[in-house]
Order: sequence, then structure tokens, then C-alpha cells
Amino acid sequence: MAADKNSGAGNAKKGSTLFKTRCLQCHTIGKGEPNKVGPNLNGIFGRHSGQVEGYSYTDANIQKNVEWNESTMSEYLTNPKKYIPGTKMAFGGLRKEKDRNDIIAYMKDASK
Repeated sequence: MAADKNSGAGNAKKGSTLFKTRCLQCHTIGKGEPNKVGPNLNGIFGRHSGQVEGYSYTDANIQKNVEWNESTMSEYLTNPKKYIPGTKMAFGGLRKEKDRNDIIAYMKDASK
């Protein structure tokens, strides 16, 4: 895993730190790691919302059926409850585009 390299517009190393402080309490990202309060995020890019096996999603999340990519993830992370009304994700969002880009870069690297 090349967590110290820039990936796209974001910095994966900075994203790793942000993920640990903002996401890790509810999500895992390593392959085969268990779901927590939120689903495991390994392999999220290219997958549709509401698809992690063994995780109980809200109907809103399943019915949104968004395909996760850098753009949709950035929009979601700006304000999850606005992007998917009815989601149970309690996270308020990341207002700074740079922070979103860094987390996305980390998620892409960590999901390989």
C-alpha cells in the first residue's frame, strides 16, 4: 500500500490520518475486516450503495443505488444526510474539498 503517495488530487498519507480520526470509529477498510456500526469500505469504488454483505442498510441507502466513484463519494462526504436522505450515517460531513480528496485518495489506496 502506497499511503504516502499522492493519488489523484488528494494526498493518501493525509487522508489516512483523517480516516483514522473521522471514519475508523464506525468503518473498517481492510479486506476481510468486519463491519462495525458502518459497513466495511474495502473495494467501495465501483460498487453500488447498500451492497456490503452482512451489513444492515437503510432502505434509503439501498434505493439510492449510487455507484461510488471519486465524484459521488466527494458529494456524499460533503453532507451524507443531504446526499442520501434517510441514511443512518451520523457523520456530519467534510466541508473542505481538500479533506474529501485526501480521504478518497487514502480509501482508494487502502482498498487495493
